[in-house]
Amino acid sequence: MVQRTLFEKYGGFSSVSRVVLSFYDTLLDSDDVGPFFDDVDMGRLVDHQTKFIASLLGGPSSYTDEQLKQIHAGLNIRDTHFDEMKAVLCQTLLDHGFTEGDVEVVAAALEIRRKLIVE
Repeated sequence: MVQRTLFEKYGGFSSVSRVVLSFYDTLLDSDDVGPFFDDVDMGRLVDHQTKFIASLLGGPSSYTDEQLKQIHAGLNIRDTHFDEMKAVLCQTLLDHGFTEGDVEVVAAALEIRRKLIVE
């Protein structure tokens, strides 16, 4: 029996896109993390983040470690910012019907990339 990825299980790009939009609805209201997005083209960012989250779910999009490091270089992202972003993402996934076990898998995949994002 072929095992489906989380990306397939939860509906592919259309579902991930809804998750990302909800994620930013919450994150933009954050006093600590929201200001990172003040002068950002949100349409472009949502597109990139949809691809990134899809990759965490085993979907077809991916970013290399070097790309992730380069994208976040100079943004002064700290562990507290990363922790808040991760918590918001996990809650958003739960709100969109992901099981706790599947959220833990995504959180672990994100955690592996912490060193590429946090300065």
